[in-house]
Amino acid sequence: MAKEPMTPITLQPGTELRTRPRAMTRERMRWYVDAQPTIAADDGRIHTQPPTIHDDDDYARAQGLPGIIADGMISTNWIQGLLVDVFGPQFACRSRLKTKYIAPIYENQVVTACARVQTVTQNENGDTVYTLEVWCEDDSEKKLTVGSAMVQLPA
Repeated sequence: MAKEPMTPITLQPGTELRTRPRAMTRERMRWYVDAQPTIAADDGRIHTQPPTIHDDDDYARAQGLPGIIADGMISTNWIQGLLVDVFGPQFACRSRLKTKYIAPIYENQVVTACARVQTVTQNENGDTVYTLEVWCEDDSEKKLTVGSAMVQLPA
């Protein structure tokens, strides 16, 4: 069965892209943290790690936080998911994403991943190159994670 050709993407500078808002649940935070030592060990067994601010309320409170906070990579992954939804598999092949965590994300905080097209250019091969401002914000539009992305789509 032949694949249908991808629909050409035609975004203009200033175009803003957003995911639907979603809550950062305790389960999402725990799943991410609990998976890390198991993935690192890669031996087919489940591994745990010492308490961190991402998985232990008592430890997080001892560090001055009101409770556990999300690992920053979760918001980066949500931004990456937005870009994959928009640009398709090409985002994973020919792109860059850089993020910085500027505010903690707490349990049940509602978060939206966003991107705004800054430039659209053609390179020497005729590929379309997008540069984007990216961020995650809460329901009051306070930015929690900020960064930039570059996506190169073949001619």
